[in-house]
Amino acid sequence: QVQLVESGGGLVQPGGSLRLSCAASESIFSIGFIGWYRQAPGKQRELVAGIISDGRSNYANSVKGRFTISRDIAENTVYLQMNSLKPEDTAVYYCNARGGSTRDSWGQGTQVTVSS
Repeated sequence: QVQLVESGGGLVQPGGSLRLSCAASESIFSIGFIGWYRQAPGKQRELVAGIISDGRSNYANSVKGRFTISRDIAENTVYLQMNSLKPEDTAVYYCNARGGSTRDSWGQGTQVTVSS
């Protein structure tokens, strides 16, 4: 089972940008799906963006045009570039990997706070 470590969270003003990283303990080439989820206080965890093994990606409607998911297979890392951040993007962001060469695996999460 792959181990995942997120980083890159922090405090940012509305309209700002952050890039989250999800570093995997093994090759991501054969992992079926890697995604970013988020959970705000009092809300359910929701899928923000995901990328499958062939490189295709999908996004939640609330982040389309603002967030971009990408991967660096050589570095075993998946990124989430977040632009034009809004206060409602405030949440703990989690990386998830499942399918292909790994069972369902979650990182520990990284806090993103959008506030002036």
